[in-house]
Amino acid sequence: MTDFHEDDAAESVVIIAPPEFAGERLDKWLPIAAPELSRSRAKSIIEKGDVLLDDKPITSPKHKVVSEGRYVILMPPPVDAEPQAENIPIDVLFEDEHLIIINKPVGMVVHPAPGATSGTLVNALLHHCAGQLPGIGGVARPGIVHRLDKDTSGVMVCAKTEFAHTGLSSLFHAHFMERAYLAVTRGAPRPLLGKIEARIERSKTDRKKMSVVRESRLTASAEWHGEYEEDFQQRGKHAVTNYKVLEQFGKVDASSGLPAATLTECRLETGRTHQIRVHMAHIGAPLLGDQTYGRYRGLKAHGSGPAYDNATSICKDFKRQALHAAILGFEHPVTGEALRFETQPPQDMLELLDALRKLPS
Repeated sequence: MTDFHEDDAAESVVIIAPPEFAGERLDKWLPIAAPELSRSRAKSIIEKGDVLLDDKPITSPKHKVVSEGRYVILMPPPVDAEPQAENIPIDVLFEDEHLIIINKPVGMVVHPAPGATSGTLVNALLHHCAGQLPGIGGVARPGIVHRLDKDTSGVMVCAKTEFAHTGLSSLFHAHFMERAYLAVTRGAPRPLLGKIEARIERSKTDRKKMSVVRESRLTASAEWHGEYEEDFQQRGKHAVTNYKVLEQFGKVDASSGLPAATLTECRLETGRTHQIRVHMAHIGAPLLGDQTYGRYRGLKAHGSGPAYDNATSICKDFKRQALHAAILGFEHPVTGEALRFETQPPQDMLELLDALRKLPS
């Protein structure tokens, strides 16, 4: 029998694995040992590093259960089954009985989750659209068909009806959406106009990060057959970003002529988690201020004087990814009307660009 009891902390439980489950996949065994966990929730907890074996995190759902192993599960705090409406101001660009398009501010989480159960866009929309949500999946809630990271600003569309939600989902899935982002990069992408087509997967070392699939790890393997081949073909998700440098700022040094930073337009063909941030870092032009994918802080620039000092100071203090969803265009899934919305970056990003434009060239 499984020794299942509360640990010293109310949010954790300890499970001693019985010998008969030795060698079983961890994500299959946990729901048996802890029936309150579904398989999908067990997998999510494992991938976040919230399952420990002998005080060391296990992050692979394929981990083989160790006989008599002491597994500690750090359970996330419970979240209300339904998000609560909150009177939070939102910048509405367009609204009818089917859709609402908003300009999301920096710092707003889109959907409630453990650690962010209030103050989200969904909470705001539940209040703003009170009485106007006939239901999606039988629940009166807004339909989220795409998301922006907490610290990414810009245009988002949400559905108010199930029919509109289905139509928008189809448009996104078929890539029949115009989506353009403005990114300020550290250094410049090469070439200045290009297409990044690289599969994205969750990082093997940090489950909160994404990374580009390194295909070369298996191509030369002698085990290129059977299970290995299938695993290789399925790793990561197809991701395509088209980019174009709009402006170049300053110089890295006195001789190379390479810009210290750029304003780059990125247009998505797919919509993967952190796609632009991961792809731009992959080609050596990470977003300024990106605390997750930028290896270096601040700006590497050549020069001196007040303009140089101001620009380098602002770049160093810019604590979020410099990314703004500037354009969203699509055909209304119900009326067939052509819709297109464009917004300028928020004030902090405008001040960053203003400082960069004053750098000596």
